[in-house]
Amino acid sequence: MRELLGLVSYRGTIRERNVEPFLRMLRRLRTFRRLKGVLLEISSGGGEVVASEDLRLAVQRLNERVPVFASIGAVGASGAYLASLGARKIFAYPDSQVGSIGVIYPHLAVRELVRRLGVSLELIHAGVHKDAYQGYRPLTEVERAKMQALVEEDYERFVAVVAEARHRPVEEIRALATGEVWSGSRALSLGLVDALGDREVALEALARLTGVSVRRAVRMEPPRPFLERLVSSGAGAFASGVSGRLHDMVEETLLDLGPSLRR
Repeated sequence: MRELLGLVSYRGTIRERNVEPFLRMLRRLRTFRRLKGVLLEISSGGGEVVASEDLRLAVQRLNERVPVFASIGAVGASGAYLASLGARKIFAYPDSQVGSIGVIYPHLAVRELVRRLGVSLELIHAGVHKDAYQGYRPLTEVERAKMQALVEEDYERFVAVVAEARHRPVEEIRALATGEVWSGSRALSLGLVDALGDREVALEALARLTGVSVRRAVRMEPPRPFLERLVSSGAGAFASGVSGRLHDMVEETLLDLGPSLRR
């Protein structure tokens, strides 16, 4: 059997719905005996905390089986940067946007807007803070402090993961964990990535490490859902693509504004 290198791409917001097929695929790749290395091409501004951590752990576990290199595209920020830390080596373009080590919790209070629209909204709840994070009313000082504590806890965990993966003292990483992004060139000088270069450079480095030719690199993708495959031709594909993009736009907007911790 001839040995192979795998090419895996993840692009877009990191959400549980999007990540789950990749997690299943990465788990399966750990059992492929012919697979000798994987290049993870990632370009994302981040996303949900748990989904980002799931992706990092899946990459890390695969890396324990075969070498995994990460190639950051236009952006590898927040949760996407976290996910890339599961790889053995991180490449970035000189102009990639890298970093954004931090956590944010968007809270949108629409109560006054709802009132101006003449809409009556009641939240029937049990538990004094149960209605706090539904996006309707402003937070009280107590609720804001509680949420800040959760954000700080997740932030410290993020910093600790980066410090361990990059073999740096926690205090050094905390000084960089301001939520800002750097160019790939600057990220290299800060020790957040290992090398500069495009995907081809990263793939060639992986080939040298594994001894498998780049000509043996195979694109690997999660299987598409049955309904997506069913409408994947002609007008059906066009309609599905348009509706899918509209759905993603709406969902990403709601995700950005909704009550969930984000990296």
